[in-house]
Amino acid sequence: MTLDKRSSAAGHFELALDGHVVTSYVKSVEGGHVRQQSIDEPIGPENQRIKHASVAEIEPFVVDMGLAGSGDVLRWIQASWRKEFNRRHGQITHANFNLKSVFEHEFYDALISEATFPALDTMSKDPAFLKVKIQPEHIKTKKKAAPAQQLTGTLTPKQKLFSSNTFRLYIDGVDEMQFTNKIESFTIKQGVKKMYTGMYRHAELIPTKIEFPNIVGTISVEHTKGLLDWYQKYVYTGGSDDRHQKTGSIEFLSPNRADVLFRINLYEVGLLNTSIPQSKANESLIKRMKFEMYVGRMEMEVAGTGLD
Repeated sequence: MTLDKRSSAAGHFELALDGHVVTSYVKSVEGGHVRQQSIDEPIGPENQRIKHASVAEIEPFVVDMGLAGSGDVLRWIQASWRKEFNRRHGQITHANFNLKSVFEHEFYDALISEATFPALDTMSKDPAFLKVKIQPEHIKTKKKAAPAQQLTGTLTPKQKLFSSNTFRLYIDGVDEMQFTNKIESFTIKQGVKKMYTGMYRHAELIPTKIEFPNIVGTISVEHTKGLLDWYQKYVYTGGSDDRHQKTGSIEFLSPNRADVLFRINLYEVGLLNTSIPQSKANESLIKRMKFEMYVGRMEMEVAGTGLD
């Protein structure tokens, strides 16, 4: 007996934006389905309730992707932070074990609602992945009929272009911050308001405020003179006016640490806290100081080298 149909493989898929396949390594994709809400209401004085469908909402897509080849997505994020909201169309194609497409998941008029950057650590050897949450206004799903098109992934040495240990932090006037050894993962959120109008079943998406997160990291105590001076002026003595706010940047570097792949510029930066993490007797680890800073605004510079 021969099998005419083969099951789809969970890891065989392809992401495209505006008709162009995203060449970045896409680690995972989920979401993008319609979820209908239900309402239950009482019937007069009887101990009985009836249920019926209410509004329908489209879940956001959540995409984990490598930074190499992600230039188009980074520029989409860049425009969003500048409040130049680009509504993009796209498609996720799912395939079977033979890489033949079996299911297409299209989305329209989508906005980026979240961008999560990976944790950075000079001691780590893990690859770095960017997590993007994409909120569409409309979707369309369909099963592909034979003959199906074959997926053709683009794998190049550039996929290994960035890892989580090649970065550099700059804070204006605190030069020693370039020795920061760790920065925790952080997420920038784009507020989206859903407007239901008239007879339309799905909501129109209206972008609202952008929320920039705090930056949390650690640095060797040997390099904390400038940080402690800033702490003394800004936190301890309460000099928290605009004069003591700073600018800075987080640079994402190539493996040789010579080229800047892209940069996140930080503005209106204020120090919130410095502390020594828990110390244990007979522990031979390097003594670190933890810091937390708020950021009023961020902007992204995409160099383009190796990212397209």
